[in-house]
Amino acid sequence: MENKKELRNWLDAFNLNHPLVIAGPCSAETEDQVLKIAHQLKNSDATVFRAGIWKPRTRPGNFEGVGALGLKWLQRAKAETGLKITTEVANPHHVELALKHDVDILWIGARTTVSPFIVQDIADALKGTDKPVLIKNPVNPDLSLWLGAVERFYKADVANLGVIHRGFSTYEKTRYRNNPEWQIAIDLQNRFPDLPLILDPSHIAGRRDIIFDLSQTALDLNYDGLMIETHYDPDNAWSDAAQQITPDALIKYTEDLRIRKESGDDAAFNNKINTLRTKIDVIDHQLIEILGKRMKVADDIGSLKKAHNVAVLQSKRWNEILGKMILEGEEKNLSEEFILRMFKAIHQESINHQEEIINH
Repeated sequence: MENKKELRNWLDAFNLNHPLVIAGPCSAETEDQVLKIAHQLKNSDATVFRAGIWKPRTRPGNFEGVGALGLKWLQRAKAETGLKITTEVANPHHVELALKHDVDILWIGARTTVSPFIVQDIADALKGTDKPVLIKNPVNPDLSLWLGAVERFYKADVANLGVIHRGFSTYEKTRYRNNPEWQIAIDLQNRFPDLPLILDPSHIAGRRDIIFDLSQTALDLNYDGLMIETHYDPDNAWSDAAQQITPDALIKYTEDLRIRKESGDDAAFNNKINTLRTKIDVIDHQLIEILGKRMKVADDIGSLKKAHNVAVLQSKRWNEILGKMILEGEEKNLSEEFILRMFKAIHQESINHQEEIINH
């Protein structure tokens, strides 16, 4: 992608003195519900009102949205409150209807991002539009798929782009509905620093009690905005009730969230942080050295297994290591989730080394 600076123009045009806030219900349920929430958000830091019109559900039979009828409700909310409006589009027909109803921002959902064919169809339908298009990360942790979707829209001459980080599915049980995998979003941000990055803490959390902490983490990582699901009666929402907050809660959150400076301007601070970063660099080098030594031992074990025709995977031994490391990690204030992810990666690399030895 070239001319990347062009990508941020649409967000700069909002002239905000705070990160962009997109808020509104998971689903548009009734006209009264849409208007009531929009009016409650009118005096908040929210600039854009969101509501799902078409709701892709994992299984049929659940509420799948009110459809095109809801677009008129969004138009009315926009006219009465002055908020910009946004909704998800999942095919060219949705795009046609959304543009006809002057939806200000379109977003591409996680289930859509996984299919390059569908993404291309939507990109073609939006070719040359000046409407901002936000692309959610794919359901699974795949940076290339996410970047590929961005590139398809860019090549369709859709320059006003942004991405939404809504977390990734995992077969492992974690405290999140969708694991944040912060590093994937950071990698994307590093690749395209001028691409606005927005956090959707609602879908990462799956429950309202950790939305504030996730939002603060995003601001600490210099995200450009937040998309937070809000409903005047969250417990009785027709979809994703557990992860929605009230407009009053949103107002309180935005008052309490802290916006960090990108860098310090105090000489003493800069000297101290450079010293600490040097220590980190030294420790990181030591970690690589230790991991290299560990893999050398794994190679020796692989050679021994090959000589005695022993299988690479020893499940009992592996489970013993994992349990022991989790306990030791807790003593060092390291989360079980982190220990599991780190040692599973180390274990997989050890298996790769041993398989290479045994099979050659």
